[in-house]
Amino acid sequence: MPEPSSTSPLRFTGHKYLTQRLVLSTLTGRPIRISGIRSSSPTQPGLAPHEVSFLRLLDTITNGTIIEFSYTGTTVVYKPGLITGSAAGYGAASHGGVLRHELPKECNRGISWFLIPLCMLAPFSKQQLNIVFTGPGVITSATQTGDVSVDTVRTAILPLYTQFGIQNNIELRILRRSCSGPGGRGGGGEVQLVFGHQVRLPKTLHLLNAGRVKKVRGVAYATGVAASNNARMIEAARGVLNQFADTYIFSDVSSAPLLPSEKGPPGVKRKVGIGFGISLVAESSTGAVYSADVASPPSGGEPPEDIGRQCAYQLLEVISKGGCVSSIGANTVLTLMAMGSEDVGRLQLGRDVVGSEDILMLGRDLRGFGASGWGLRDADDGEGDIVVSVVGRGVGNVGRKIA
Repeated sequence: MPEPSSTSPLRFTGHKYLTQRLVLSTLTGRPIRISGIRSSSPTQPGLAPHEVSFLRLLDTITNGTIIEFSYTGTTVVYKPGLITGSAAGYGAASHGGVLRHELPKECNRGISWFLIPLCMLAPFSKQQLNIVFTGPGVITSATQTGDVSVDTVRTAILPLYTQFGIQNNIELRILRRSCSGPGGRGGGGEVQLVFGHQVRLPKTLHLLNAGRVKKVRGVAYATGVAASNNARMIEAARGVLNQFADTYIFSDVSSAPLLPSEKGPPGVKRKVGIGFGISLVAESSTGAVYSADVASPPSGGEPPEDIGRQCAYQLLEVISKGGCVSSIGANTVLTLMAMGSEDVGRLQLGRDVVGSEDILMLGRDLRGFGASGWGLRDADDGEGDIVVSVVGRGVGNVGRKIA
């Protein structure tokens, strides 16, 4: 990872793909300027609370980062520093090497919105990253805004790093579960990420055989509601999946978090983050992973049976798209391939995944940050998949002199 460049910032517009561009800026050392952030909104222009919190998080785990906001918050200039992780002297000394990051109650994004980009930065850190997310804004379940649950990050995203030789001392702990609070905002959960495997360069990836799905595993969780909701979700999901693969789904029941009540006398607390959901992961004979995630809406009204069946059908739909990596993990894998050693890596993806807006924008952003273009060709298996060839940029980790 080179030192921050003194060249003029790359310019982007809008709030979409904010975390993606901030991650690429931090990895490559290129400053960026993002303008027009919700500039047309009459009531809430500028950065949202969760976006401001993510910028604060980047400032915490780096050294020398400069962040400048406009008066209205619709423009931000980000000049990245070096990724230090939980190094003593950079905010973690008072907590025994563990960073604590508190999310505000106005957050309406799941904690996975923070975890997935954070994990992309962690292998390039100077020291290990050990961070606890806490506060009234932590939502560990899937959300209505499209974020996956912590269980999916742990079982479907983190295993992808093994393909790049990054697999030691990596752990994601759910200290307190929480679903979305009233109106989809806040939750009160608590999550700890320990990422202690830093590398000089990720290994070159060649993943061309998706194999056949051999087993399905999952977690059904109920927070602040009866455990029977888990049993009903599991039975409905197994009713769909048992005919296709070996299926086993764990059950996790926990009490709802207690947060201070905004109404009533001081000291009164109320339960928030009540709900249930299910996360399913299918693994193939070659190690390919597909996942699906559904949680009950904050307004309620969805029976557990519908949640279980919906998640099972969603998993089958993801598997039917083919490829060795699903759309949830494709962004992570392609980014690490582009940051790897200067060699050609190959990845087989489903045609619908390659043609999605998220992947197309990732390819454009990578070109903007100096990475090479992708090579695309039809796969040889006759399934209609696409083989994506990526030449690594050789973005190394200055804190690691050996692999």
